[in-house]
Amino acid sequence: MEYEAVIGLETHVQLKTQSKMWCGCANEFGASPNTHVCPVCLGLPGVMPVPNEEALRLTALTGLLLNCEITAYAKFDRKNYFYPDMPKNYQITQYDRPSTKNGLVEFEFEGKLAQVRINRAHLEEDVGKSFHFDRQSGLDFNRAGVPLLEIVTEPDITSPDMAYAYLEALKEILIHGGVSDCDMEKGMVRCDVNVSVRPIGQKELGMKIEIKNMNSFSGARRALEYEIPRQIDTLRQGGKLAQETRRWEDSTGMTEIMRTKEEAHDYRYFPEPDLMPLAPTPEWLAAVRARQVELPLAKKRRLMTQYQLPASDADTFVNDTPLARYFEAAATGAKNPKALANWVINNLRAKMAEAQITLADLKFPAASILSLIELVDAGKISSKIAQEVFAEMFASGETPEQVVTRKGLIQVSDTGAIEKFCDEAIAANPRSVADYQAGKAAALNFLKGQVMKLSKGKANPGLAGQVLERKLAQIK
Repeated sequence: MEYEAVIGLETHVQLKTQSKMWCGCANEFGASPNTHVCPVCLGLPGVMPVPNEEALRLTALTGLLLNCEITAYAKFDRKNYFYPDMPKNYQITQYDRPSTKNGLVEFEFEGKLAQVRINRAHLEEDVGKSFHFDRQSGLDFNRAGVPLLEIVTEPDITSPDMAYAYLEALKEILIHGGVSDCDMEKGMVRCDVNVSVRPIGQKELGMKIEIKNMNSFSGARRALEYEIPRQIDTLRQGGKLAQETRRWEDSTGMTEIMRTKEEAHDYRYFPEPDLMPLAPTPEWLAAVRARQVELPLAKKRRLMTQYQLPASDADTFVNDTPLARYFEAAATGAKNPKALANWVINNLRAKMAEAQITLADLKFPAASILSLIELVDAGKISSKIAQEVFAEMFASGETPEQVVTRKGLIQVSDTGAIEKFCDEAIAANPRSVADYQAGKAAALNFLKGQVMKLSKGKANPGLAGQVLERKLAQIK
C-alpha cells in the first residue's frame, strides 16, 4: 500500500517590540540572565498584566500580510500547565477567539505557485529558557513574557521540501513587514510540526504526531524526512500509531517520544480575568493597514513585469530592499532596465563590498549609473571605458559626463581613424591574418583586441569588427 504525508506547521514568532507583552521589561536578546524581569513577568502574586499595544498592532498587521480575517472580537485565555520555565504556571494566550484567522500564504515551489491555508495567527507570551549543566540546571526568565505570535497552518503541506519552502516564504513576509527580525539563532522563530500519513486516496487523516525541538527550518525538514518513513514502516509492519509528542534529536537524526499528546481540555482553558476582550475600531485598523508593505512574491512579479528582469535579478532585489530602492530610483525612465540591474547587482555591489561601504556612503546619485549606461548605449563610450568611468565616479562623485570630458574618453567612431588602427593591427600580426583566412574565427577577436589596444580602448568595437572583416576579405 502506498502512503502520503499530511503536514501542518505551528510557527512561533517573537514580535519586534521594545518591551514585553504584559510589562515594561525590555524585549532584548543577549542580556545577563534574569536582568530583564519584574514581578509581572515572574508571575508574582497580585500582579496585573497590561497589554502591549504595539504587539496588538503587529498581530493585526501579520494577519493582513497573511491574507487573514481580522476578527471584530478577540480575547485572551489562560492555558494552564506546569513547566519549570513557565513562572506563572499558566500561559496567557488566545484560544477560541483569536485576533486573526482564515488566511493564505502563496509561495514558489518546484517551479509552480503553491498555497498553504492559515488557520489562525494568535497572540500569546513566550516562556523562559532552561539551561542544563553537569549537576544542576538554571532558568533565565529574560524571555518570559516576550510577545509571541503562533501561526498555525491547515494540513496542506505534503512533503518535507514543501514545508521548508513555506517556512522560508513565511520568514520573508514577516521580515519585509517589519513584524519580526526572525533571527533563528536568537530563538526569534521556532517551529513545531504536526504530521500524519494515510493511504493515498483516503480522505480521513491519519494519527497526528507532533514533533518539537527543531532549531532551524532545515532541522524541520530533516525531522520530517525521518518521521514520515518511520510512520509508514510502522503501519506496513502491522503496528499502530498513537497521538503523541516526539522530540527531534539533531545529533542522531531521529525522533524520540516525549509524552502522550495532550488534548485541549487537558489545559483547562478559561478566559483571562485580568484582560478585557479586544474589539478593534475602524480607525485603529486603518492605522494598521497603513503599515502594510508589498509582499516578496508580489514584488518579484512586479519587478519582472515592470522592468523585464529575469527571476534571478528580481530575487536579488527582493532579498535586498535597500538595493531594490536604489535600482528603482535609477530606473525611472530607463530604456534599458536590464543593463541597469546588471550594473547595480554586479558592479555596484562588488565595488561597495571592496570599499566596505553602504549605499548611504556613495558619493554619486542613483541617476549617474543610468547616465553611464546611456553613454554606452549611445555609442559614446565602450563597455570597457565604462568600467574606467565607473571607478572614477565611485572615487570622486563626478557625473559620468564629467569624467568622460575630463579624461577625453569619448569613443572613436570615425571610420578613417579606425581604418588606420586596423591597418596597423593587420600589418603587425600576419600570423593571425593567416589563421583567420584558414577559417579560425577566434583570430578576428584577437585582431579586434589589438585595435582596441592601439586606440587605448576608445575605438568603437562594433565598427572596428566591421572594418577588420572588410579589410581581411580584401587580402589575397
